[in-house]
Parts: sequence; C-alpha cells; structure tokens
Amino acid sequence: MPVLEAPQITPETVAEHGLSDEEYGRILKSLGREPNLVELGIFSVMWSEHCSYKSSRVHLKKLPTEAPWVICGPGENAGIIDIGDGDAAIFKMESHNHPSYIEPYQGAATGVGGILRDVFTMGARPIANLNALRFGRPDHPKMRHLIAGVVHGIGGYGNCVGVPTVGGEVNFDPAYDGNILVNAMTVGVAKTDKIFYSAATGIGNPIVYVGSKTGRDGIHGATMASADFDENSDEKRPTVQVGDPFTEKLLIEACLELMATDAIVAIQDMGAAGLTSSSVEMASKGGAGIRLDMNKVPCRETGMTPYEMMLSESQERMLIVLKPGREAEAQAIFHKWELDFAVIGEVTEAGRDGGHMVLEWNGEIVCDIPLGPLADEAPLYERPHLSLEDYKAWAQVKPLGEVPESSDVAADLLKLMGSPNLASRRWIWEQYDSEVGADTVQRPGGDAAVVRVHGTRKALAMTTDCTPRYCFADPYEGGKQAVAEAYRNLCAVGARPLAVTNCLNFGNPQRPEIMAQFVECLRGMGDACRALDFPIVSGNVSLYNESKATGGGSAILPTPAIGGVGLLDEWQKSATIAFKAASETLVLLGHSTGHVGQSLWLDVCHGRRDGPPPPVDLAIERRIGKLARELIASGSVSAVHDIADGGALVAIAEMALAGSVGVSLTLPNVPNPAAILFGEDQGRILVTTTDPDSVVERARRANIFAAAIGETGGHSVAGPGFSASLADLREGHEGFFPKLMGADAALA
Repeated sequence: MPVLEAPQITPETVAEHGLSDEEYGRILKSLGREPNLVELGIFSVMWSEHCSYKSSRVHLKKLPTEAPWVICGPGENAGIIDIGDGDAAIFKMESHNHPSYIEPYQGAATGVGGILRDVFTMGARPIANLNALRFGRPDHPKMRHLIAGVVHGIGGYGNCVGVPTVGGEVNFDPAYDGNILVNAMTVGVAKTDKIFYSAATGIGNPIVYVGSKTGRDGIHGATMASADFDENSDEKRPTVQVGDPFTEKLLIEACLELMATDAIVAIQDMGAAGLTSSSVEMASKGGAGIRLDMNKVPCRETGMTPYEMMLSESQERMLIVLKPGREAEAQAIFHKWELDFAVIGEVTEAGRDGGHMVLEWNGEIVCDIPLGPLADEAPLYERPHLSLEDYKAWAQVKPLGEVPESSDVAADLLKLMGSPNLASRRWIWEQYDSEVGADTVQRPGGDAAVVRVHGTRKALAMTTDCTPRYCFADPYEGGKQAVAEAYRNLCAVGARPLAVTNCLNFGNPQRPEIMAQFVECLRGMGDACRALDFPIVSGNVSLYNESKATGGGSAILPTPAIGGVGLLDEWQKSATIAFKAASETLVLLGHSTGHVGQSLWLDVCHGRRDGPPPPVDLAIERRIGKLARELIASGSVSAVHDIADGGALVAIAEMALAGSVGVSLTLPNVPNPAAILFGEDQGRILVTTTDPDSVVERARRANIFAAAIGETGGHSVAGPGFSASLADLREGHEGFFPKLMGADAALA
C-alpha cells in the first residue's frame, strides 16, 4: 500500500520544523521520495538536539561509564547500580529548562513527572526526588514569578505523587535572566532480578498504550527545547505539557503491579517527542520494526491527526510490549487503576534494510520510515570548538591581581550568609514534602540527602552539585570540581560514592566558544570520574540555553550539573553538619592556601569575578573522602561538613546555625586572614570531635593536612578580631527568600 501523499513540503515548512537544508536532503535520500507532513514531523523531533544529541554524542562517548557495580550505563531510561542484597538503585537527572521559563508551574511539574517515569519504567519504586535550579538576578522583573512557579510546580507534583523531595541546589546569576534551568533527578530502588528494559522484541507481540489520553499539549516540545529563545518565547506556551500527579501515582502503581507478573517484554515512557520517540527507541533497540494503528490511540480531543498524536507530549503515558495472550490480564490491571489501556500495534519483522515504522490511519498508510535513519543513523556533528587557551582569551576573565583584605570579617560573613547564593533555602524546601514514605534520614539543608532503603539498614545518599562560575572561568577545572564536590558531599555524610548522573546545560553548540565549554567540561568530568571510581551511568544534554531577548545571544553559564549517589551500610551512622554540643574541637581536614579567585567573597564583598577557579587535586579528594568515611563509621566525629561556596568561615557558620551552638576559632597568624577564611580551596572538610589528637593522627597517616582550629560553645561565631552572633547570622541567613518572595509568593 503506497504512503499517503501530502501537499509539497516547502523550504519554509522544513525550517519551521528545525531542520537544515542538508538534513532535509538526508531525509530525501533515506526515503527515496518526498516525505509527507507526518514523516517530516517525526524526523524533526527525532533529529532535534533534545532527542538525537547530534552535537554531543561524539564527546559523551569519552566519559567513563563502567564499574563492577554498574548494571546498566547510559542508553536506557535511567542508570542502574548494584547496592547489594539483590537490590539496585536506578536514577537519572533531566532538564526541563525551556518549558519552565515559558510556563514555570507546569514546566517544573512535568519535569518532575517525566523523570519519575524514566525511573519507574525500569521496575524501580521511586524513593526520592532532587532538583538543581538556576535563576537570574533576584531583582529581575520576571524572576519572582519564575521562582514561585517553579517551586510550586515541583512541590505540587512531587507532594501529590507521594515521592519525597529531599535535596538539590539553587543558584542565581544574571546569565540565567532569560533562560532559567530546572534540572530534576529521581532515585528509585528495584530488585536486580526485576529490572525492565525498552528493547521491543518478538515478531507479532502486541504493543499497548497505557496511562492518560493523548491531547494537543506539548506538540513540538522537543523541537522547542532545541532552539534559542527570542522576544517571542511566550508564544511557545502551547508547547508546554500539562501534568497530573494523581494520574502519575496511579500509573506507578499499575506499572509496578504488572511488573510483578511476567507479561512484559519491553516498556518505555513517553517523554520528549511522545509516542514517536518511545516507539522508535523501542523498535530500534530491539532490531525490529513497528506498526501502529493511529485510530486506536486514546485521544482526549476530537479530530486529532496522526501528526498531532505522534508529536504530542501529553504526560503520564507509557508504551509496553506484551507477551502474546497477556492483553486481558494487563488490561484488567490498568482498568482497576482507572487508566486507559489500548492495543495500538505490533512488533514487526526487520527486512534487509532494517525495521520500519509504519503508521496506519483510516485504512491508509500515513508514514513508512526506515528506523535506522531515525535513530542510530541520525545526524552526528563534531562542532568546531576553541582550544582551552583560546577559550580563556575569549572569556576575558581578569587576572586576580592584588588580593583584597577585609576591614571587618564579621560584616563580610553576615553579608555572605544573606547573599542570594548562600542564603538559607528553607523557604523553598519547606514547601516540599521531604518525609513522605517515612524513610528520609536527612532532610534538605545538609551536604547530601540520605534515604533509607525500605526495610533494610542500608541507605542511599544523594546530592546535586555544580559551580557554574568556575566552569565559565576554566571549563576543565570546573568540570573536575563539579564531580569532586559531589563525591565530597557524599563522603561527608558517610556514604561510599558509587555513580553519577548528569544534566549538561550549555548554550548554542554552533558557537565555537560554547562548544569549547562543553568539550572541556566533559574532559574535566571524565578525568575526575576516572580518578574517583565514580562512573557516569545516565544523564541528559540540554543545549541552546540562550536568550536573544536579553541582549543578543546571551548564553547561560556552562552548567554541567552532577547528581551523585552513594551507599551507607548503616543508615543510623550517617553524619550531619550540625554542631552537637559545647566543648568539642573543630578540626580542619585539608590544606587552606587562601584561593579567592572566582570566590563568592570576592564577588559579593568586592564586586569582582577575577582570577582562575581553585584547582582540584583528585588524589587528595579521594584520600580525604576515604578518611571522612572512616571517621564517621568509627564514631570518631560528631559533625562533618565539606567546604565549598563561601569558604571555611561560611561552612563553620552553617554548622553553628544548624546546631544552634557557637564556636570560638583560633587561627594562624597570616598576613590576610580573610583570604584563608573565605578562600574556596578544594579538598577540605570540617569535623568536630572530642578526641582531636586521634583525628589529626589518622589524617597524618592518610597524608591529609589536619589542624584543630577552634572549640564549640557560646552563641557566636568568633575568632581573632571578629565576632558574629548566631542571632544576627540567622536573621540574615533565613531572611533572604521570605523578603524576596513576600507574603503573596503563592501567586505564581
């Protein structure tokens, strides 16, 4: 049967679908004819940057992805690691940046829903959500609306679906004024003998559609996510999906119930590019073809065309390949949970030229595309990029020059603790249910979240980390630091770091300077992951994060967000940052040189973003992480906190506020104490102990610098020549977000 023809495709139609002339020529060659509009739409979304990774695949292949405990690395819906006792942790991080800028509540909510589906589609029950958020200037006229909408979207979806939101990070920078970042991460737990994959196999096996009906929301969402913003970005509002967390909860339970049987051959969620990407990926991974009857797709709107059905990104939908004869059993489960269930097609045999995607509608074939060109043979570009040296010349970061001094250390500390990038995020995380499920061991506010593996003594630790200003000044060192900080944060709660997911947020890859950021950040990440035995098992790439509306091609800072996961054998032994009592000794592990280049102190207190970021010594990171874990496991320390943004004095103030216990510091006589107190040297951790001599000796044996630097007690953070009361610190630290958002912050 011939393929239904459509009106001739014009160059304007091709451009509207985000395809270049060269790419359209490849479509003509792969089909041997003109495509119709359905076929053009399918090529458009599958070849979009968001789905095909055409600018990033060549570099992603260089990342380390294997370890003895890795069950499944990149290529599936999420990564899988073995955590012992027949248990597996399944996790991934993804972006929902463009939708969240256009429609912040639904953009953030559906970002949470999508990442949840990536995890439970593999057989895992989700146990935790995290998010990494980047906003523009707090005083930007649109930012308050964006913050409120994103926070309420995350809380509204996560709270209703019954998965705790336990951690994450929030940054502010003018570079995100016109393009905020919303990165969502989910961690789940499954049995290693009950893991499900997406490869469609078995000629004639039925393909079933389950979940919600298909609507017109989200059409061309993947294409929109693969383009710059401009002054007309609000016109893209219809491309933003609409989520329903209550349906998602039903879908989780229905899928897990079906997974308890042996009826499933393959399963895939419908995320970006909806029914198109899910069906193409399942068939291509299985080396088969796929035939769908579009008249059988459940639709909630009248008159929907195959083009709309295939490109819709309506939420809470899954595609499943069943074993033959199991349709009635599966249908009964989904109908029990009041969800749609429809057999819409079958797996077909691959011919000599591979499998095909064939779509029928009203008795006619409206699409017949070989799967090879859609998936494995999609365009692959090695974009030109600057060398690291040429990139630094382009970035024009000023040399550090003379290091400023502080005339009032206490005033600087108070200013930093109340500044946008260091102020308490309590206003945000108190809107999230962080304890639903009753397995949360550590709530937001520490170095890493800790969630018990239900019914066991084990726990998973999880964190998200990245310092974009470091990545801009030196992408290689910034990439290393993002991984190293995630590693350090996991160690600081007592967990053994196991694996990484990531969300790689960058600007337009067709600009050589942006591509240099991407290439060098990945090089740094790869070196860090190899040195720390911390493989990358899943992730997401989000490019074209630029806004012409904010000054002619304004790109975000390079933001390779790292999601780290680690394991504690005994959840009761996890460490927290809070000072526990008076008269304990504060010990610094790791050497301080007073590196203030790219520090928040230099930025906030002196208005400068000068100098290189702090270098990362990966050998030290590995040794200090091991030492921290051993000290925690042996009960030798009562509080642990890594040193990051703001330097040692900010970390000390955070420990004091968390425990409502002050500290008196004794510092070496140095020419510029502010540089030592606020410098952001890497590879450092603070601990409190009642046996400092033993801790210092153990550090010496581990070849880690250690020194007792103070004693807990009192109601202030004090040192030679300065003192800041806990009351003043708390007022500044806790006051930023309530003041910014105001009493009517709920009006997103």
